[in-house]
Amino acid sequence: MRKFVVWGDNALARRLVGELINTYSAQVTVIVPDLAAGQAREIADIRADDDPLSRPVLIAAHKVTRAVFETADLTDADAIAFVDTDDVANVDAALIAREVDPTIRVVLRMFNTRLGAGVVERLSNCAVLSASEIAAPAFVAAALGDSNPTTIRLSDGQQLMAVDRALANPGDIRCGLAITALGESLPADEGLADLVLTSVYGRRDLEPRRRRRRHPMRLSRLLIGGGLRRILASIVAVLALGTVAVATVRHVGVWKAMYLAVLTALGGANPQDDASVPSQAVDLVLVVVGVAVIPAITAAVVGIVIKARLAIAAGGLTEPVADHVVVVGLGNVGTRVLQELHDLGIDVVAVDRDERARGVQVGRDLGLPVIIGDVTNPDTLTSASVATARCLVVVTTADVTNLEAALLGRDLCRRADPEAKLRVVLRLFEEEFAQRIKTAFDIDLSRSMSYLAAPAFAASMVGSEVIDTIPVGRRVLLVAEVPVGAGSQLEGHYFRGVSEPGLVRLVAVQTGRAGLGVGVQTFWAPEQNTWRTLDRTHTMVVVATRAGLVALLERAAGVENPPPFHPPSAPPLLTPQPRG
Repeated sequence: MRKFVVWGDNALARRLVGELINTYSAQVTVIVPDLAAGQAREIADIRADDDPLSRPVLIAAHKVTRAVFETADLTDADAIAFVDTDDVANVDAALIAREVDPTIRVVLRMFNTRLGAGVVERLSNCAVLSASEIAAPAFVAAALGDSNPTTIRLSDGQQLMAVDRALANPGDIRCGLAITALGESLPADEGLADLVLTSVYGRRDLEPRRRRRRHPMRLSRLLIGGGLRRILASIVAVLALGTVAVATVRHVGVWKAMYLAVLTALGGANPQDDASVPSQAVDLVLVVVGVAVIPAITAAVVGIVIKARLAIAAGGLTEPVADHVVVVGLGNVGTRVLQELHDLGIDVVAVDRDERARGVQVGRDLGLPVIIGDVTNPDTLTSASVATARCLVVVTTADVTNLEAALLGRDLCRRADPEAKLRVVLRLFEEEFAQRIKTAFDIDLSRSMSYLAAPAFAASMVGSEVIDTIPVGRRVLLVAEVPVGAGSQLEGHYFRGVSEPGLVRLVAVQTGRAGLGVGVQTFWAPEQNTWRTLDRTHTMVVVATRAGLVALLERAAGVENPPPFHPPSAPPLLTPQPRG
């Protein structure tokens, strides 16, 4: 039985432990800060359906030390995963673990991909994964509602893309992935799949989008807002009436009447004893109006300028927007989502209640409007122009807050347009809760970051090279490169015998593994090569479910002291015989 150690007590740790126990039938030891806090109690209750003794072993430790890892029997484990949300804490704990066991496989959760790349270079047998990076494409695809393509890069530099069949070039399709309406993955009849995997040749997106260009006079539009416009209109109306009155009582032309009216109202007037009573009355009215108007104008201009400068400094909206995406919650997942939407050319308005949230500065650096406020307050969502948004993505870490924000956003949109229905994507942890939300509130676009990321972390712990994941609803398909082990069950078997409907789809076979002195070659559509067989120089590129990948890894696992392998020769080619 495989043995694993997991450090962390968050949602991802809980999902990962469940994945290791239920999918890989492993024995798991979990190190948590407190047995009575966080996710510790829920983790302790995890067990396989058919084995009540499969519960994980929990160890409480506020600080990671060599003694803690020795207590966890680290030297007897196959791998250890560090899934805390703090990158530095994960790296520090991994280094301590390596002091205890220099050869153990280490899987690190890290948001900072640059730091992660540096760690991989220094630590052998180490994998670095970003849970938010794995999960973000699923939220983006749900937000856009157009099967937003997911790009996958293989180890040899070639690219694949998961995309809607209607957007794909038929000649580039490598396999069918899912019938999304039925939630069926890797169907037996690939022609029915509407989500397909295609080859990509130097392009990332099939339909580049144009980001909305900012209005060149956006600051002027903000300064001369509705309130100031109304004040200016009132002043103009008063001066116009004054002009008419002066022209009438003094019998002068329009220009001279306007000249006298403006100077009298705004600059004061000299007493005229010999003027007629109507003329003096007009002067008095204009002076009184001027005394009242000048402070009002000053106060309005100062207030509007201060408001505008504060809005610009905070990065909030400075002009009305529409057809944008509102992202609420700027933690790890929210930050990744707004970055991907921005890269796709989609207008984004970001919202978080905490000025110190990770994504606040990221959004401002990208030039995106960032609003700091409580998302359960209608004014916050109103200031984000949620009523005219194409989608509201709520990805805070609290399910209740996410649901409350979603319902509030829909209500504000309905008030602005009774016929409109705001598209909402929620981050929800519990699967059963998500189903109840779907039934009760007609919100079927929910995703769980930990549910999307846990399969990739678990597969990495067992040594599988998971390249990427493809979101299909609340679940994912794993894209992996699986080497054929020497003496494995697959060695000598035909390419066409690898795929299993609903579990595994063989996409390509790569030859010439590093160090074997064999030229590199990639066989696409390998199942069409009816006579070719697998050998220990091959690496399979597959798309699989979690269960499918587990079964494939068992079939591809090598044995100790494998016998020599002699691949069968190719069928003889018919060659023309010489005449005579």
